[in-house]
Amino acid sequence: MPTEKAIQEAKTFRDKISTVDKNSGKRLWVFAKKPFGKLTNLRTYVSWVYLILFFATPFIKINGNPLLLLNVVEAKFSIFGIMFWPQDFFIFGLGMLIFLTFIILFTLVFGRVFCGWVCPQTIFMEMVFRKIEYLIEGDMGAQKVLDKQAWNTEKIVKKGIKHIVFFVLSFLIANTFLSYILGIETMQNMITHPGKNIGVLIGLLIFTCVFYGVYAYVREIVCTNICPYGRLQGVLLDKNSIVVAYDYIRGETRGKFSKNREESMGDCIDCNQCVDVCPTGIDIRNGTQMECVNCTACIDACNHMMDKVGYDQGLIRYASEHSIANKVKLKASTRIKVFSAILLLLVGIMSFTLASRKDIGATIMRTQGKLYYELPDGIIANLYSLKLQNKTNKDMEIRLATKSKNARIRMIGDDHPIMPKESKKAYTFFIDCEASKIKKRKTTMDIIIMANGKESRTVSAKFIGPMHID
Repeated sequence: MPTEKAIQEAKTFRDKISTVDKNSGKRLWVFAKKPFGKLTNLRTYVSWVYLILFFATPFIKINGNPLLLLNVVEAKFSIFGIMFWPQDFFIFGLGMLIFLTFIILFTLVFGRVFCGWVCPQTIFMEMVFRKIEYLIEGDMGAQKVLDKQAWNTEKIVKKGIKHIVFFVLSFLIANTFLSYILGIETMQNMITHPGKNIGVLIGLLIFTCVFYGVYAYVREIVCTNICPYGRLQGVLLDKNSIVVAYDYIRGETRGKFSKNREESMGDCIDCNQCVDVCPTGIDIRNGTQMECVNCTACIDACNHMMDKVGYDQGLIRYASEHSIANKVKLKASTRIKVFSAILLLLVGIMSFTLASRKDIGATIMRTQGKLYYELPDGIIANLYSLKLQNKTNKDMEIRLATKSKNARIRMIGDDHPIMPKESKKAYTFFIDCEASKIKKRKTTMDIIIMANGKESRTVSAKFIGPMHID
């Protein structure tokens, strides 16, 4: 029979948030111990690559277009140097469906590995701002002492320097972030002519304050309460998902390490190091939790302690509930292979869609008012309206041709108009055809649109002939 203490512990197991005081309801500040180890080093290298790409990408251009631009203000987007406009909305719709499916399948298989390794919030918080905090205020113990002491010169100087550095970094991040939205040219123009770009400057200051507030005060609350992906994982994870997990089969029953330690005790020596290094303040030994971002700090801390006492590493590791409960090694199951194959297929579909997209958007419509025109010399003509969109950053010389040997195109105005870059224009033209060559009342004509001497795309149009032909 379970003891009264065990029953009480079962009732209160994981019934509170680790960062909230259970009596007052106030927030408990997380003083995370500085982690170290193989996985922490690997995450550091990944963060270096991420930060270089984050700050360098706005300056990189492919064929004159930004590598990545999400200009929602002008409804202009560039992905891998390919420009997208509102007319390409179907591609974005497809992209969003693929993205949502990707998230669901990725989480089902790999849990929150994205959060711990490449999420911008984690990268900047743990690999930039937290490390600056360690450098200025010291490790966990020193930070706690500094926080409790009175406001003397040391505390004012350290806190002041930290928050000044935090604000400057937030300003830099805000500049880069807006460069992805407005473009690097707009940001450079704002810097050189701030008086003419008051709106951009106000937006920059707002984003700076937001980023500063997030990294200086909100911190782990973004991951535990605000981020929708964290909420989503609660319904997506199952016993086969790969997560950072504590091997309770091997670790329990816990007990402090000593020379006279009983053999029946588990490998967990209850050192609490996994809790001390956790940036969200949880105890991973209580099982998979919504607040866990899979940062692997607890894995490194536990492995270090296992080495010190002579036990095998891996008490906390990447695993699934199924692999731990059944004492089997984590391996690529059929489920993982199938879902991974689907993920690759979705990425392939999206890549093909992006690669097959045309640089010119075109719509052809017959001009209303008359079905056809009868011209001298037995010529039947149809009048058309052509709407073109130049999606590139280069001016284009437009020419029209038809694949039909019995028809020719006659432009109204300039035969070879120049279409400005990133613009929309409408043109009017006739399709002329000898009446003797028309065999049907309605004929489909393929119109070839040439841009700078190269065939860009082909659009179909209906050619209407005299009634008596049918």
